[in-house]
Amino acid sequence: MFSASFPLPTFSAGFFLSISLIMAIGPQNAHLLRMGLKRQHLWLTAGVCALADMVLIATGVYGLTVMTAAAPWLRSALLTAGVIFLWVYGTLAAKRAWHGFLMRRQITTSAQPVEPAVSRMHAIVTALGFSVLNPHAWLDTTVLIGSASTAYEGEAQTAFGLGAIVGSGVWFLVFGALIWWLGGHLTLDRIRHWIDAFVALMMWGIATMLMASAIG
Repeated sequence: MFSASFPLPTFSAGFFLSISLIMAIGPQNAHLLRMGLKRQHLWLTAGVCALADMVLIATGVYGLTVMTAAAPWLRSALLTAGVIFLWVYGTLAAKRAWHGFLMRRQITTSAQPVEPAVSRMHAIVTALGFSVLNPHAWLDTTVLIGSASTAYEGEAQTAFGLGAIVGSGVWFLVFGALIWWLGGHLTLDRIRHWIDAFVALMMWGIATMLMASAIG
């Protein structure tokens, strides 16, 4: 329970800023959606994404913004790694989408092939990739939230950062629960290729915009 002296309005500002940035359908949320509809490691993926975001937020509030300002090459290196990651994963999603469209066009009575199960380690590594190597994730959490936190000092800045961290955790908990409910009403076989096509286009689009902004 918060004490009377705790800056609750500042905490709320960080909380709602964090949710407003994360709730946009980006690569991280799209990946979580796909894992949820596959009914594979949904809560593990949501937990890794939430923890990674919390670390990025804390890093932004307490240092990375200053570090990237002092060393511009660090931001360029992170941006390059993120663009490569988005292009590669986008290509893989496009291949899955194309294969799915071809399978749906085939008139056959045979059962649809079952997608291989994803191991726990693969789920963790992929979720970390979408969190750490996703430029939108660290730009939103580290740079934007970190920059916004500089408007406060001392206990107020701590409250702002704490609010942003709690907001991230709440979002992934609520979004994960929604996907779990949705997965019980939809079958991934019917919409998998559409999701993969959407993910591929979105990731290629984000990578292209990031490269254009870097060149410009």
